[in-house]
Amino acid sequence: MNAKHPSDSKTIVTDLVLPSETNAINTLFGGELLARMDRAASITAQRHSEQIVVTASVNHVAFNHAIPLGSIVTIEAKVSRAFNSSMEVYLDVWYTDNNFNAPKKANEAIFTFVAVDENRKPVHIPELIPESEQEQQRFDGALRRRQLSLVLAGKIKAKDATELKALFENK
Repeated sequence: MNAKHPSDSKTIVTDLVLPSETNAINTLFGGELLARMDRAASITAQRHSEQIVVTASVNHVAFNHAIPLGSIVTIEAKVSRAFNSSMEVYLDVWYTDNNFNAPKKANEAIFTFVAVDENRKPVHIPELIPESEQEQQRFDGALRRRQLSLVLAGKIKAKDATELKALFENK
């Protein structure tokens, strides 16, 4: 199985914010944005793995700026790291308002997906080769995030989370 670059499976989705998708203050519902991000991330994970994927977790979501009615929303999703059968997908969300000002970064999120076969059993996926400085930072951080998640879920002991321990021992 050949390793892949983040650009091999990058997904960019652009859409409008319509009245039926907004709350009482005419901004995009958070749940609507989460659904859009899940779909974009799922496409990215599927492209990377060339398999059916399922959402394993939503690891992080930051709603930094409300997105107004009528805005053009662009979601960029890239695999930040691939493990055995799972992969972390990092999403950046931008919007352009009705006045067509410069795009603003509204949100970011990190989702985890697992590639599965037709029997819903996890399958091995290609490795990821980061290229840019940002891709390398996200790649490195993905292992720490994964270890933290596994420790919190009780799947590994804290003493075995070597990348996390290194953060504290080097200080």
